[in-house]
Amino acid sequence: MENKKITNEAGFSLIELMIVIGILGLLIGLVGPKLISNFDKAKVDTTRVQMKQIGTTLKNFRLDCGSYPTSDQGLDALVNKPTGGSECKNYAPGGYMDKKVPKDAWDQDYLYTSDGNTFEIKSTGSDKKLGGVDYNADIIVTDTD
Repeated sequence: MENKKITNEAGFSLIELMIVIGILGLLIGLVGPKLISNFDKAKVDTTRVQMKQIGTTLKNFRLDCGSYPTSDQGLDALVNKPTGGSECKNYAPGGYMDKKVPKDAWDQDYLYTSDGNTFEIKSTGSDKKLGGVDYNADIIVTDTD
């Protein structure tokens, strides 16, 4: 057998690969934060829209029942007829929401408070703690929104 030497090798050199990786790193560094920011904004917007829809459902509940569910009855009163407190004689036969109350974009339950005359729905945002700023800020919807 004869040993033939290949004189023309195809492929990329190490320097060429390093240049491509460097360019990709720069692009990710410049575009990545903007994409993440848009993703966080989308979660906040989605949560706010969902909370307003729950608020509209609570207003429908009030039209039928004469008051909002109390804090003790919670948002579950939109799915299951509440017991205790004031009796709702005109409660919708299938409830006001399908199956269960949705969670916020960070998979947390909404915080609901009501004295029967007003309500407040709150999401703790991406940090899942009360307070915060920017995308960590609490999102609040009330009966006046």
